[in-house]
Amino acid sequence: MVERPFHHGNLRAELLDHAEAVLREDGADGVSLRDLARRAGVSHGAPRSHFVDRQSLLDALAVRGFERLGVRLREVGAVDPDRAGGGTFEAAVQRVARAYVDFAVRDAALMELMFAAKTDHADEAVERAAEGLFATFDELLDQHRPDQPMSAHDRRRFGLLFAAAVQGTASLVGSRRISADQGAALVEDATGILVRTFFPGS
Repeated sequence: MVERPFHHGNLRAELLDHAEAVLREDGADGVSLRDLARRAGVSHGAPRSHFVDRQSLLDALAVRGFERLGVRLREVGAVDPDRAGGGTFEAAVQRVARAYVDFAVRDAALMELMFAAKTDHADEAVERAAEGLFATFDELLDQHRPDQPMSAHDRRRFGLLFAAAVQGTASLVGSRRISADQGAALVEDATGILVRTFFPGS
């Protein structure tokens, strides 16, 4: 392959696409700037115009994952009167939970990378992206339960309990401790309990 010193397209996005493919195949340890340059057909130094080192590339991948998951959760959680069960808060929470688990199982390596950074040493962009993801839970509450405002403390408890339920379910499904059908039933049970605990009478 002839290496190109310059790239006519969006090299950053192309490198991230290649990196994500490698991540799925070989895990984070398999990702290297030199290999990505080879895959993109550019000089070995070209990726450094976008990523100063391998860690900055991995951080960018994590940001991409948080943003992609956030978009998906907003899509499925949005109020939609025409959707079956779309008018109920519990149905929306269950849709979001299923979408989260599906993403975590389908893109397990990316999900692991997203949550691998230590909180006290995480890249600022990764932290902002993670906060943006968890903001989707607040948006869900604001859209579906504007009549029952929650304190900041209860909002955080709701978000963390939701995250624990879906992360745990995804881990069980991904490790094949339970089947996908069992995972779906577990999500339904967990979200039902969660909604009824915070919103009695829902």
